[in-house]
Amino acid sequence: QVQLAESGGGSVQAGGSLRLSCAASGYIARSACMAWFRQAPGKEREAVAFIYTRSGGAFYADSVQGRFTIAQDNTKNTVSLQMNSLKPDDTAMYYCAASPSALCPSRVDGYNLWGQGTQVTVSS
Repeated sequence: QVQLAESGGGSVQAGGSLRLSCAASGYIARSACMAWFRQAPGKEREAVAFIYTRSGGAFYADSVQGRFTIAQDNTKNTVSLQMNSLKPDDTAMYYCAASPSALCPSRVDGYNLWGQGTQVTVSS
């Protein structure tokens, strides 16, 4: 089964950009849905973006629509999250997750595989 590992986090000024990557040991297509979640201190983990691996379609949370882009590269076994126009409210630990469900669940318990997380800090 695939194992996930995030990278690309760091500190950036508001308005800047970061690109997160999620590396999988297997083919991304073996999971029907790949997702990025984030969790800020004291808050629940929330879904940011989904990608339907077998169709290529994507869905975004309202809070990041127009600023973030999720993509997959099956040749490299990676899923990326390009984050532009970052805001301080985007500060969180970001997690990559995989689900066998083609419905792309919004609940965290719908995902059976997670990365360790990568920290994103946006300063004013």
